Amino acid sequence: MFAPTKVWRRWHVKINLGQKRFATASALAASAAAPLVQARGHRISTVPEIPLVIADSAFTTMNKTRAAVELLKSVGAYQDVTKASKSRKIRAGKGKLRGRRHTQRRGPLVIINPADENAQSVVKSFRNVPGVETASVTSLNLLQLAPGGHLGRFVVWTESAFNALNTVYGTTATPSELKKDYLLPSNVVFNADIGRLINSAEVQAVVRPAKGGKRQKRGGKAGVLKKNPLKNRQILLRLNPYAKAFSEQKLGCAKQEKVKERPGKTETFKTIINTD
Repeated sequence: MFAPTKVWRRWHVKINLGQKRFATASALAASAAAPLVQARGHRISTVPEIPLVIADSAFTTMNKTRAAVELLKSVGAYQDVTKASKSRKIRAGKGKLRGRRHTQRRGPLVIINPADENAQSVVKSFRNVPGVETASVTSLNLLQLAPGGHLGRFVVWTESAFNALNTVYGTTATPSELKKDYLLPSNVVFNADIGRLINSAEVQAVVRPAKGGKRQKRGGKAGVLKKNPLKNRQILLRLNPYAKAFSEQKLGCAKQEKVKERPGKTETFKTIINTD
């Protein structure tokens, strides 16, 4: 920033509620796509499946950080935690003097259902694991689902939280119970292979054949290239047939003649306009 911050600076921008919900739903859908999760940098090679849903029985006796680490190791998610813990380093610049001394990559995001009896103990168990964050399924944070605006956060679901998604966000046909008259956005295209759709026999049977001939250039007629008559002599003669005679008789052209000066002086030139 080139100048100090001012009190009238616009810190917050209002966004439509539907757009925020659309972004959250898109981030949730991206967390279930393994290529997007890997592209974001998460280590999920040892994870059995994406999305990763763990039964509620695994969280009933969890009240220590040691138990949370053992659970992540058992499902193959601890490799991503190791990556996040090794990435911790001191921040460059003056930000280290302002309460944000270290930077660290994001690890797994554990989403729980606040209605569970052991929800608070789960939060306390995971809060000391480096890179791991917890979130409630009823109040999901877009900055946690897509940090830095990059989709594909590695999410670990509890069984009850995963089952509560239809209640919180509804479906494409059934509205949500918690958000008034909210339906999930429907897919515009179910098959993402656009080339296959265009080249299919059904589409090719009804489209018009491709037009032949040369491509139309800007400023010219269809199938004709526009050329510069000042550089192309054939185009010049087509526009001005008298240009050939005009050039042969040297009408209107300028010529230079030497003007002799006194001995020892440099030769100069003067331009004579022929008006014959």
